[in-house]
Order: sequence, then structure tokens, then C-alpha cells
Amino acid sequence: MNGLSGAYNGPMTERMVYVNGAIVHEDDAKISAADPGFLFGASVYSTLLAHQGVIFRFNEHLERLASTINLLGMQIDVTTGQLIEAAYSVLDANGLTEGRLRIDITPGPPRGGVGPTVIATADPLPDYPNEWYTKGIKVIVSSMKQATGSPIYGVKTGCYLPRLLAQQEAAAKGATDALWFTAENYLAEACTSNVFLVCEGKVLTPPVDTPVLPGVVRNVILQLCESLDIPASDTGKLTVHDMLSADEAFLTGSTMGIRPVVAIEQHTVGEGTPGEITRRLRAAYQELLDTECAQRAEEG
Repeated sequence: MNGLSGAYNGPMTERMVYVNGAIVHEDDAKISAADPGFLFGASVYSTLLAHQGVIFRFNEHLERLASTINLLGMQIDVTTGQLIEAAYSVLDANGLTEGRLRIDITPGPPRGGVGPTVIATADPLPDYPNEWYTKGIKVIVSSMKQATGSPIYGVKTGCYLPRLLAQQEAAAKGATDALWFTAENYLAEACTSNVFLVCEGKVLTPPVDTPVLPGVVRNVILQLCESLDIPASDTGKLTVHDMLSADEAFLTGSTMGIRPVVAIEQHTVGEGTPGEITRRLRAAYQELLDTECAQRAEEG
């Protein structure tokens, strides 16, 4: 059982993927060798959660994709309708109601006028260890820094090698994830997750201009704090001192949900167990998922 209490409805014997308007077997999926997404990492993407056959907060993911494309100045002409069709068709083609989806978009090859490359994949949710959620996880502080003004931070692009290297660094130290700080030593985010601290009963997360990814679940947590009357802020820069003095800490992501952090390097967070506010937010998040994904919504 994973942290989202989701279940996969059956084995996928043939993995099908969406490529430029067609559902094909993954072995038959092809992109041009001249595609800049393949050659240079010139791509944007989003990872989404399907729960009970519905893609959670799909519109927010689509808005962020469009914003990233505009921010990076990419010449990509793709419609919301195309992306909705891509996601739900690949979900259905693989017989999934619970799963992890990924949409990748590139400008497409520079010659031939074929237009953008759009790829969508869907897989069962990974079998995340239950201990992540009941006992918490250990993280390290990455030796790499997050650069202000860099086009690969604060957005989701295909330039992900630094994140993979940081995850390897964490695994080598017996940790699950790595926290990133900026060159100015402000707390930013984890490798593929947003980070939250709970200090004296107040939930804190780094501001978007740190820079950090404006995560969909990050936004949900701030909304839940408001509805639960839990003080929260995402406007103040967070320091090493804030991190080490926190009573609780947790990471958020679309498919992994809310993971309590109980150790940072050799430092124990709070009592070394998932804290009360973290547990309240996890319960509220699960309830929200079940409510919003009660039936397939009409998107777009």
C-alpha cells in the first residue's frame, strides 16, 4: 500500500504510449534524431497523478506547462485539448485508474515543419515503502547549489541530470532524498519535491522566487492549511537555522504525496517521528484526493 492508498487494477502486459496523436506500443515509439529535446534537453514536462480514473488538478498542471513554455520562449504550438486527449487516452490504453502519468513536450525537429513532439506515458504507481509515511524518511543536504536565474531551476525541463546525481548522492548515504540550497544559502527544494518546515506551529515553505517549482501539491498544502486554520507562509526566505530548528518537516510531490522528514543528515527533526501537523495534512490531503477524483471530470 502506498502513501496515497491507491491500488492498481491489474498487470500491464503491453505498455502503450502516446506519441504525436497516436497510441503505440512503447517499442514502436519513435522521435526524430534531430529533436532538440533529445539532443539538448530542450523540453518541458509534467508528472501527474491519476486517482479513481481522474487526473488530479489537471488544469493546474496544464497552466504550469503553458507558463513554462512561455517563460523559456519555446516555439511550441500545442493545445490544451491535445494534452487532455494524450493523458486520458494513454491512461485508458494501459487499463489504469490509479497511476503516474508524464507528459513531455519539445519544439520538435527544426526541419520539415512537423510541429512539436508530444509524448505521454502512464504507469502503475510505484510501490512506495509504507515506512516513508508511517515512520518518515531521512534526507541529506546536496553538495550542489540551486542557481538563481538559471533556466533549469524553478521549472520542469528535460535538463535533470543534477537532480539525478543528487539522488545518487543521497542513496549512497542511506538517505531517501536530498535538499537543495541556493548559492546564497537559502533552502529551496528537494530533488523532485517541494519542502515544508513546521516551526512553532506555523507551516513554512520557500517562496517561488527562491527559485523553486510552483508544485501543484505545494499549492494544495497551502490551501489545506487555510481551511484547517493552520498558520502558513510561503513569502519568507528559509535558512539553515530554520531547517535545523524546525519541529517537523515534510516533502510534497504529485505521485509521492506527503512524505514526513524525520532526519536531515545526522540531525533529528523534532521527536524523530512524523509530527501532528504533518499527519493532519496527510489525512486532509487524502480526503481531498478522494473527493475531487470521485468521478471523471469534464476537463477543458
